[in-house]
Amino acid sequence: MTTRFLILQKTFKMRPFSDIKKKYKYIVLQKLVIASILIGFLSSFLALTLKRTTEYYETIFFHKSIVSPWLLIVFPVFGLSIIYFLRIYLFKGKSNKGIKEVFEVTKNKNKNLPIYKVPSHFINGLLTVAFGGSTGIEVSTVVATATIGSIAQRKENTFRKYKSELIGAGVAAGITALFGSPLAGIFFVIEVISKKKTKAFFLTIGISILIATGLLHLLDEAPLFPIHNITWNYYAIPYFILLGILAGLNSVYITKTVMFLKSIFAKLNNDYHKVLIGSAILSLSLLFFPQLYGDGYHAMRALLHTDATVSFTLLLSTLAIILLKPIITSVTLAAGGDGGVFAPSLFAGAFLGFLLATILNTYFHAEVIPINFMILGMAAVLSASIHAPFTSLFLICGATGSYTLFIPILVVCLIAKYTSKYIYPYTVYSIIPTTK
Repeated sequence: MTTRFLILQKTFKMRPFSDIKKKYKYIVLQKLVIASILIGFLSSFLALTLKRTTEYYETIFFHKSIVSPWLLIVFPVFGLSIIYFLRIYLFKGKSNKGIKEVFEVTKNKNKNLPIYKVPSHFINGLLTVAFGGSTGIEVSTVVATATIGSIAQRKENTFRKYKSELIGAGVAAGITALFGSPLAGIFFVIEVISKKKTKAFFLTIGISILIATGLLHLLDEAPLFPIHNITWNYYAIPYFILLGILAGLNSVYITKTVMFLKSIFAKLNNDYHKVLIGSAILSLSLLFFPQLYGDGYHAMRALLHTDATVSFTLLLSTLAIILLKPIITSVTLAAGGDGGVFAPSLFAGAFLGFLLATILNTYFHAEVIPINFMILGMAAVLSASIHAPFTSLFLICGATGSYTLFIPILVVCLIAKYTSKYIYPYTVYSIIPTTK
């Protein structure tokens, strides 16, 4: 009797504590859900605002520069100079390190992304691309949306252990909004940003991308590169494999070029000299190849629907664009521009696919479909550049609005990633630059 009484008494005493624990977990869950909804909305809204604003001004300035080529000399120095002075006077000399900032914060409990990162990356990303800087707004979006998640994490004590989850929620919503692919948002966080996969991780990211997807449908956001009525043939698989290998090689070239030129510019002591030298190189390149202006999406859309007559000059200029793109992207970033290798990888991949398909059809009578190779090239070079094959797969399917090429894209993404990794195991995000 005594033993049974003691057991009942112990159970009675523990039950209130158990109830409190359950209520606490429920309260935390509620707060996480609310935070994820807010992060999803704010991040996707920010990404779409930056995307639409950049597209608007980039289109206007680009067409102005086509009519008046001398503007290609003015725009880069103007845009990079504004960024330089904003960094000094508005942001008090604080630098932007790109996605590496996000890595540092998710790995270190004591580090956080300060709130100024939102306006800093938004403004600098917009100015860089709109005025011709040869990069994209993707990295600016990633850091800004990660900052939204970081701010939410600091607002509530119960969120301290959910830093990676809330930062990931912001980034996933941002990528979803930019490319219209929720799965790309999820896989980008898993493959690039954070290796943490908890229940809270999938809960917060799941809610944030649902909000982002809902906003996309509400605003009738069209695919970035809409493609219709595409198909593919099994006899082209060997050529797809070749494209994957070439994409892997190209990504290594991109990575090494970016790191090399950044190290060269780092030796210059005067930051404004970097702006002037970078602007001069950028302007000269744009005068010869205006396709390199900004993120280059205008040139990629034109290429996807091109009916240009094949000639040796066309092939040579396409090769020059592929080789030159990483150089002026590196110069843009080293001169103070905001961005990364996301858009340049898509750009280089589209032109690489076009070049390979054109050579195969012209000189080897392969009868492959050029538009397929452009789409596959975009996915393959991105996959190899950031070592994220599934992000690239779903991103391109979302950006084109079609899953017809799902299998070929998966194949080339995996081949490209492991080719690049075998040759050079780093990306611009993972390598630690050495400075003397």
